[in-house]
Amino acid sequence: MKFISWNVNGLRACVQKGFLDYFNEMDADVFCIQETKMQPGQLELELPGYYQYWNSAEKKGYSGTALFSKKEPLSITYGIGVEEHDHEGRVITAEFEDYYVVTVYTPNSQRELTRLDYRMQWEEAFLAYINGLKEKKGVLFCGDLNVAHKEIDLKNPKTNHRNAGFTDEERNCFTRVLENGFIDTFRYFYPEKEGIYSWWSYRFQARAKNAGWRIDYFMVSQILQEKLQNASILTQIYGSDHCPVVLEIDLNS
Repeated sequence: MKFISWNVNGLRACVQKGFLDYFNEMDADVFCIQETKMQPGQLELELPGYYQYWNSAEKKGYSGTALFSKKEPLSITYGIGVEEHDHEGRVITAEFEDYYVVTVYTPNSQRELTRLDYRMQWEEAFLAYINGLKEKKGVLFCGDLNVAHKEIDLKNPKTNHRNAGFTDEERNCFTRVLENGFIDTFRYFYPEKEGIYSWWSYRFQARAKNAGWRIDYFMVSQILQEKLQNASILTQIYGSDHCPVVLEIDLNS
C-alpha cells in the first residue's frame, strides 16, 4: 500500500500548480494533506474512487487538514478530543480494521517562539492521543510535525538552533515520541542519509540551494515495523514550499 502526505500550504493555490495531476499520477491508497487553508465549500475536488474527509480551522485561511482514502474507514475522528486543541483543524484519524491512519499538522512555535509554550501543551496532548490509539491497534501518523529532529535533518543546524522547529524543547518532544514506541520511517530506511529535506523557505532561493529542513514525517507504531517496505521524500515535486513524503507498507497481510 502507498501512503502520501503533503503540506500543500494552501490547497486552492496548490491546485493551480498541478496538484490534481500529481494526485492522479501517484495513485496512493491514502493521501493526507495539511495546511489546506480553506473552509467547507471553498473548493470542490473531483477525486473519483476516493472517500474525502476534511477538518477546517475555525479561523479562515488558516491551518486545516484533509484525508483521502480509496477504502472507506470504519470510523473518522476529527481532532484529539481536547477542547483547547481542536479549533484549528489539525488532526483527522481514520480507523481501519487493523490500524489507524492519522494526518496531523503540528502547531508552529512561530518567530520569537511566541507559541512555544502552547506547542509544548499540544505535544503532550497529542502524544497521549496516539498512545491511546496504539493500545488498540497499529498506528500510522503523518504530516508536517514542524520539527527537524537531528542536525542531519536540516542544512544549517548551527545557525538555526533556538529557531522555531529546532529548539531543544521541540526536538526532545520528538525523542519522546520515539521512546514511546514510534518509528521515524525515513530514518528507519536511511539512518545516515544527508541533504534530503521536505521544506524550504520561499526566501533566499532556499530550494534552489537545497537549504532545507526535514519536518514532514511518516511515523508508525512498532507493531507495524515488520510491514514497512520503503519511505521516500519527493524533492522533485513542486507546488508548495513543502514536498510530498511517501510510505510504502504492506497492511493487507
